[in-house]
Amino acid sequence: MDIELVKQFTKKQLKGEKTGHDYYHGQRVANLATKMYLSDYPDAHEDSRVVAIIQTGSYLHDTIDEKICEDPSKVISEIEELLPKIGFTELEAQDILFTIQHMSFSANIEHHYKLPLSGQYVQDADRIESLGAIGIARAFTYGGKHGNKIYDPEIKPEKLVSHDQYRNHVETTINHFYEKLFDLEGLMNTPAAKKEAHRRTEYMREFVQEFMDEWNV
Repeated sequence: MDIELVKQFTKKQLKGEKTGHDYYHGQRVANLATKMYLSDYPDAHEDSRVVAIIQTGSYLHDTIDEKICEDPSKVISEIEELLPKIGFTELEAQDILFTIQHMSFSANIEHHYKLPLSGQYVQDADRIESLGAIGIARAFTYGGKHGNKIYDPEIKPEKLVSHDQYRNHVETTINHFYEKLFDLEGLMNTPAAKKEAHRRTEYMREFVQEFMDEWNV
């Protein structure tokens, strides 16, 4: 199954995106999600329909993200028209659409959505992209774009309990590590993701510790 149309759609929708949610982020999520799925299911074929579903969800997930999309409902309608053209069945399209609409961190603060297996790999890969060296780079890029301070000892990390609080509270980029990023490892769905998330989280913890050591010199 050729998902070239999905890639073209994603490039168009995310053109000019500069907060770490661009086409290349989607590409990395697709590659990582596929790699982890094939690691956990070594008998699966890389050209299987499940892999195509995983890759499609990976590329599309940020095209409807409220942080960067002005009209998610309009884009969802366009995706609904796109998926049959790729060759997905109605049930496969439903899995993809459910995943990309319910996989975000903010959507799961107050209610945990059970994703299909394919969606679990997409969600895990997307969250792993928030960890490690790339995760650190993306955190500071996003924070700078939105005018957040790097760090302010007077602004304390908050426990996130709702979507609206998450979107609207005053935060610093360093606080973001404590409020969200360090917790992602414990939210992974799949065996391969748990292993990779742990590795990247340890790297990230070392970075934050070094940052605080330099801040408090």
